[in-house]
Amino acid sequence: MTYEPPTHRIERSLRATTGAKVVAGIDEVGRGAWAGPVTVCAAITGLRRPPEGLTDSKLLTPKRRAALAGLLTGWVTAHAIGEATHQEIDELGMTESLRLAAVRALEALPMRPDAVILDGKHDYLGAPWQVRTVIKGDQSCVAVAAASVLAKEHRDAAMAELGAGRAEYEPYCFGDNAGYPSPAHKEALHEHGPTEHHRLSWAYMDALPRWAHLKRPRLSPEAAELEAAGQLGFDI
Repeated sequence: MTYEPPTHRIERSLRATTGAKVVAGIDEVGRGAWAGPVTVCAAITGLRRPPEGLTDSKLLTPKRRAALAGLLTGWVTAHAIGEATHQEIDELGMTESLRLAAVRALEALPMRPDAVILDGKHDYLGAPWQVRTVIKGDQSCVAVAAASVLAKEHRDAAMAELGAGRAEYEPYCFGDNAGYPSPAHKEALHEHGPTEHHRLSWAYMDALPRWAHLKRPRLSPEAAELEAAGQLGFDI
């Protein structure tokens, strides 16, 4: 299957309609994982022609994604990574954790963006940032596609390094699954329980009665309702 390459159409529209001179694209990875942080990349690309083959990281092979990430680090005008930890996810919920990670990424950029393009239809960032949400922005928008690749490559590498760092983590195969559900990950959880890097308020813990004493309380019903509403429109 072939995909249309991303363009600068949204960046040009923001420049024309809002006067924004610096536009950042934002994308996240790790939202559906059971372990590890949620990672956000903010990328500023300008209007130059992107590297050949740039698209949503989920549509790329690991080899092609790694090669593109290497090109993008020298091609983008600037980029920065922000994360929210598994503890923050347990305490705050995913919507607020996404906002925290995105703000950390934006504030780490060497210049403050005048406008932000956010992948999806839900604006989890909000004021004071000027946000344009774009469904499937990681496929259609150059800055968001670049952020998608850089975020995925950063988090996957960090999770692989974590998995290789200590023998007790080897059964979870973080280097293969990056903390997402997989048969090996499920088997390790049943046998060994969650590690110190797992999200303990998540529903997978319900299937681990042996480790029920480690579960963290979930959000209040009111907060959970807001959380569910905030997640509408995200890709799993």
